[in-house]
Amino acid sequence: MTEPVNLQKTLNSFNELWSPRIVTQFNDYDVRVAKFHGEYVWHSHLDTDELFIVVAGRLTIHLRESGVERSVALQQGEVYVVPRGIEHKPESDAESHILMIEPTGTLTVGDTHDKIPDYVDATTGHHVD
Repeated sequence: MTEPVNLQKTLNSFNELWSPRIVTQFNDYDVRVAKFHGEYVWHSHLDTDELFIVVAGRLTIHLRESGVERSVALQQGEVYVVPRGIEHKPESDAESHILMIEPTGTLTVGDTHDKIPDYVDATTGHHVD
């Protein structure tokens, strides 16, 4: 039997940006929370969509589709799905808390990506203790 997970307590348990924590799993999916601030890296997931839910703050997701760039601005409480294969780059102008749902084992920087800066944690997520 599993126990409830308090998202705020989990978010308070770490300070690292762009370093998701796996709060629970269901079927073959991870539910992850992360703190975003600044720019991430352009990347894409070739075989899976990526679901973003803004728990706190704001998030802009820059997208490249068929050579055209556009941005989607999300406020607290809003949800957006980046379709598989679409290049995207999350960005936040202040610390924001994001919940993501992805297949277990999905690498945060996707299957294709720009050069990974030192502040980006290229991981499949860290389990919460």
